Amino acid sequence: MEFNGKTTYFVATKVLLRDGDKLLLVHDKWGNWELPGGRIKPEEFKKPLAEVTLRKMREELGEDVKYSKPEATGTFFQVSREELGKKVGIFAIGFESQYLGGEIILNGPHDEMRWVDIRTFEPLELQNNDWMHGVQDYLYKIREDENA
Repeated sequence: MEFNGKTTYFVATKVLLRDGDKLLLVHDKWGNWELPGGRIKPEEFKKPLAEVTLRKMREELGEDVKYSKPEATGTFFQVSREELGKKVGIFAIGFESQYLGGEIILNGPHDEMRWVDIRTFEPLELQNNDWMHGVQDYLYKIREDENA
C-alpha cells in the first residue's frame, strides 16, 4: 500500500512464548506457521506495545494461560500478505515471554500449535515464509549468545 508515494505498513506484535528450551509456534487457517500475535487496533495506537501483546495473547491462547511480562526482543517483517486484492506490508515487533502454566486454547485464526526446541529447530525446514525467517533470526541470536 502506498500513501503519497510512500509505502505504508500495518503494525503488529508477535509473541515468542518460551517454555524453557521450547518455543511455541501456531498454524493459521491460511496454511502458515507463525507466532501468536497480530495487528494493533486503531484505539491502541498510543498504548504500550507490551499491553497490546498481552491482549493478543489472551485472545489467541486463552484466558487461562499464565506467562511472564512480555519484553521486546526484535523485529519481523512481512510483505506477502494479500488482502482485498492488494498486497499489504506488516511490520511486527517481537516480544519474548515465559510460559508459566495453564491450558493453551487456540482462538482466532489458529488451528494447530507446536512446541519446538530452540537449540535444534530449523524454521525454514518447516516453512519458508517471512515469519519463519524472523524466528530463524531470533533462534540464531539465542544460539550465538549461548555459545559466547
